Amino acid sequence: MYLNCHSRFSLRYGVLSVAELVELAALYGIPALALTDIHNTSAAYDFVRMCREKGIHPVLGMEFRNGDELLYIALAKNLKGFQEINTYYSKHAHKKQPFPEIAPLWSEVYVVYPWRKRERTSLSEHEFLGVHPTEIRQVLRSRYHHRQDKLVVHQPLTFVDKRGHNIHRLLRSVDHNILLSKLMNRMQAGEGEAFIQPNELREIYSSYPKILYNTEKLLENCSFPFIFEQPRTRQTFTGAKYDDMILLEKLAKEGVVKRYGPNHAEALRRMERELEIVEQLDFNAYFLITWDMVRYGQSRGFFHVGRGSGANSITAYCLGITDVDPIELDLYFERFLNPKRTSPPDFDIDFSWTDRDDVIDYMMKRYRYSHTSLLATYNRYKNKGSIRELGKVFGLPKEEIDLLVAKRDQPDPGLSKLSRQVLHYSKLISGFPNHLSIHAGGILISDDPIHAFTATDLPPKGFPITHFDMYVAEEIGLHKFDVLSQRGLGHIRSCVEIVEENQGKSIDVHAVHRFKQDGDVKEILRKGQTVGCFYVESPAMRGLLSKLRCDDYLTLVAASSIIRPGVARSGMMQAYIRRHNGESFQYPHFRLRELLHDTYGIMVYQEDVIKVVNGFAGLSLSEADMLRRAMSGKSREKGEFGVVKERFLNACREKGYDEAISQEIWRQIESFAGYSFSKAHSASFAVESFQSLYLKAHYPLEFMTAVVNNFGGFYDTEIYLHEAHMLGANIHAPCVNTSAWETRIIGKDIYLGFIHLKDMDRKIAQAIEPERGFRGKFEDMADFVRRIPLSVEQLTILIRIGAFRFTGKSKPQLLWEMRLHLKQKAGNKQAEVLFLPKQHDFDLPDLTSTPLEDAYDEMELLGYPICSPFDLLKPLPPNAQHVLYEDFPKYVGRIVRVLGYLICTKTTATVKGERMQFANFFDIKGEMFDVTRFPNVVHKYPFVGRGIYLITGKVVDEFGHFSIEMTEMRKWLYLPDPRQEDERVGV
Repeated sequence: MYLNCHSRFSLRYGVLSVAELVELAALYGIPALALTDIHNTSAAYDFVRMCREKGIHPVLGMEFRNGDELLYIALAKNLKGFQEINTYYSKHAHKKQPFPEIAPLWSEVYVVYPWRKRERTSLSEHEFLGVHPTEIRQVLRSRYHHRQDKLVVHQPLTFVDKRGHNIHRLLRSVDHNILLSKLMNRMQAGEGEAFIQPNELREIYSSYPKILYNTEKLLENCSFPFIFEQPRTRQTFTGAKYDDMILLEKLAKEGVVKRYGPNHAEALRRMERELEIVEQLDFNAYFLITWDMVRYGQSRGFFHVGRGSGANSITAYCLGITDVDPIELDLYFERFLNPKRTSPPDFDIDFSWTDRDDVIDYMMKRYRYSHTSLLATYNRYKNKGSIRELGKVFGLPKEEIDLLVAKRDQPDPGLSKLSRQVLHYSKLISGFPNHLSIHAGGILISDDPIHAFTATDLPPKGFPITHFDMYVAEEIGLHKFDVLSQRGLGHIRSCVEIVEENQGKSIDVHAVHRFKQDGDVKEILRKGQTVGCFYVESPAMRGLLSKLRCDDYLTLVAASSIIRPGVARSGMMQAYIRRHNGESFQYPHFRLRELLHDTYGIMVYQEDVIKVVNGFAGLSLSEADMLRRAMSGKSREKGEFGVVKERFLNACREKGYDEAISQEIWRQIESFAGYSFSKAHSASFAVESFQSLYLKAHYPLEFMTAVVNNFGGFYDTEIYLHEAHMLGANIHAPCVNTSAWETRIIGKDIYLGFIHLKDMDRKIAQAIEPERGFRGKFEDMADFVRRIPLSVEQLTILIRIGAFRFTGKSKPQLLWEMRLHLKQKAGNKQAEVLFLPKQHDFDLPDLTSTPLEDAYDEMELLGYPICSPFDLLKPLPPNAQHVLYEDFPKYVGRIVRVLGYLICTKTTATVKGERMQFANFFDIKGEMFDVTRFPNVVHKYPFVGRGIYLITGKVVDEFGHFSIEMTEMRKWLYLPDPRQEDERVGV
């Protein structure tokens, strides 16, 4: 009787989770249930699985609406009917078209119209009218009193009780972006969508048993005979599995010769064993489709990085999917693929953020749009977000909402009634799905049309997305190909292009073996001078490189892994640093010396876990990888980790190991849970890091320009410009005669692009360089105004940033004459001519501006000054002496004061749950240094935005890396803007 049930995936409408819905049905002995979420199929498979577990007959469908108006409910008779519903919804959703008032003539779908549609005189065999309990009396006086075969029970199920109805009303207000008091009846479900028990429903419809019979028969006639975990990803690349096997073997053997030469016995042996397992598990097509994707990218000149566990495969290395040599790093193929694995292997393919969409478009067209889709993720309400949304619904002022967010964990007992309600209901909706987002890179390629499994939506980028996430996809047998994007590859590609354009040099960025031996690369790596370089530029990583004195590939691979939370929090990172720097230590057991001698007895990688579980406890490599998979957090079976723990400890007992040693080894394994890196993953990152390091070492200014233009990395643009200045660049504000839309470099001069200017119109800015190339440089501002159509606001931005400084006139002079030029142009609408007449200069008053005023203009328009921020500092008093970073070695263990410009902060929690921070600064000479702020300092001396701080603290030395443990801090003021003398800036 329940053929119109909503879960929370009726977004901002439904209140019940799928589990709550199914549990409710089980509690009241309801034999069949239909999930008909509004324009959504996200919960479909969880619903089917849970219903089967409870012995409930599941029916799938969808509710169609135009805005708040219910049109009809569609119920799938079978799998084909589900596909018909998905295709119909997706067609209209992609085109942003409203749904027709009348449903199409589906062949395998039942349609239930609301009772208000009773004026319809003809209903086809598959169409019915739904009668709500409140409408049952109207049947007697309608034409359908004698046509009860077309009537069914329509009792929507959206919530259970009054609290659920309140939550529903709040969600509807959020959806409409209105105050709760403004929510109209037509925008929400009435109390009639609450749960009514089966016996009560039968009593309500007791005078019309035919309606009850029709409803039960309709649900009975619907089925969803879906088989979970059956392979549904595209099964062939060539069209035939045998041909796939032959092609993969051919490509792999050619690749072995290319990578290792014609007579490398170990490479051939490993490759042949891998191919046997790939064929046994039927993953040939997965390899070939990934190879095809990479091959396409290479044909377009795109750079890529193949990472993830796929880098454990010599076949992947020989196909060019990855550049990590598994023989060089002694990587386990079983970490990637083993005979007991049922899901496909994991290839993560990174392209530049500028190229990824092109690759996705190729995949969609190559394997048909109808059979491919991007994966969705569920964007859910978090506590902060739900407080803000509900605060607006209840009409709270922004200041009060901000206060509620800040003090949500320790609410003020004096809060108003409305504020208490906001906090109460925000906790209730926390975790509710809000909208669908796009997975970072998952693409599904199916043998069957995607709409056989899900409806799809079409986000602005133009690629369809499923309604389910990666976990559901895996459960139903659709396994993703990961096509990811990152800015680091954009840095590399842009730098190569800039060097070729400016210096005429061609760089082979794939010559990584040469980069690993380069002395200049080793030098900047050892010193941690890696700002701008992919994955090794954060303050924490730069500090770690310095402590390790890292100057080789294998140490960098290890650094990429030990900095991860699992290793760091367990104390193993500090142990690794000490042992790497020569501290003596004892192996807990001689077997661990054999297994972990490369990492000083410490498990650093997921592969180390496999080594220990296999070589120490004696479990098979396949069993060891199953443990690794349970440990990684990818498994949805929460009890699996405990089962594997017992298996490991029992195996150790059988071998007679000391219980304390076994427990300590397990502690290390457990600390990896959810955070560990595979060695192949770290090695993939390290390869890209060496490419960035080489470019920075040999083409530092071009490299930093590329970093700025790709807007990516750990730091803001200001810090990358600072680094470029430290490397010898002269940084210039945008200039209409030199700059382009993006930042450009000429010799050692870096000219900021117009893209960095706040509120600058893109079309106007992008017209400047082509016009300059067509007619030559601009002679003066008058010439610019004649040739570039723009408003007074846009011209003011250019004047204030100094884009006309080549004229020799001050900004006040240019601002004074600006309106005369614009007025003259407006009154002289002459046709465009090839040679423009020269205009006379105006007689201007003696108006000047100062560098300090320029800096304030830059801070407003760029977000930072181009000069050193220390140039803007108020004079320090005589008693404010301070040291420089270069002086730190002389003051180890002593309290000093240092003046620093704040770069970034990172907040973390102590073992007691208290807040502590790590901060990064640069001093007057531009050298960066780290500061540690313990909880008492964090509480007493909060940061007040970016600026210059006078820091007091103790100098500490960790293996040659010097930093400050802060005890006090004070922010120092900038000189005020002379144009606003009374304004205190920087407080």
